[in-house]
Amino acid sequence: MPPALQLMLDSLLPLVRAGITFTVPLAILSFVFGLTLGFLTAITRLFGPRPLALVARFYVWFIRGTPLLVQLFVIFYGLPSLGILIDAFPAALIGFSLSVGAYTSEIIRAALSSISKGQWEAAYAIGMTQPQALRRTIVPQAVRVAVPPLSNSFISLVKDTSLAAAITVPEMFQQAQRIVAVTYEPLILYVEAAFLYLLLSSVLSALQSRLEKHFGRQGGFLEQGA
Repeated sequence: MPPALQLMLDSLLPLVRAGITFTVPLAILSFVFGLTLGFLTAITRLFGPRPLALVARFYVWFIRGTPLLVQLFVIFYGLPSLGILIDAFPAALIGFSLSVGAYTSEIIRAALSSISKGQWEAAYAIGMTQPQALRRTIVPQAVRVAVPPLSNSFISLVKDTSLAAAITVPEMFQQAQRIVAVTYEPLILYVEAAFLYLLLSSVLSALQSRLEKHFGRQGGFLEQGA
């Protein structure tokens, strides 16, 4: 067996194990927390009191305007200078959740704003309060609008978790770096890591297509040939 292929086979299990143990949980938890934060931020900007809306707007402006890697460095390497020590995985989780929250808040805000005023008026006409109208009428319709961009955000997040290697989280890319440090074969290991990320993204893209088809049956348009 060629040495390059043997090296890829030998390193496959450690890379997959790192992906299952750290990459996937980090992506899922960050997306869940970030999506919750994004929804609250969007609701605050649309319906909250002005002071809170300004705070929410500042949060989105700041997070979207600064690099994610810098945010991770501030949380993991910068906060200890203030006496705030956070382990690598929680620091990455906080950083990714804040980033996801800012970006998904814009998606959710746009989706909610896309629902026509007539839907609100119809809900009010049958006696619903604003929270009831939002929960029973507006959000279900906005979900169909938000699913594709939110799915894209999650796929991007899975790839972005490789940045956690910079703050010593032993995820898939960090594991590849460790093997490179021993084997001195960066091309082989990094190509293998890239292939694993590609495989994971392809699976998620397939799931996204099925999800879009599900919502497409309930209204909206489907991509030709999907």
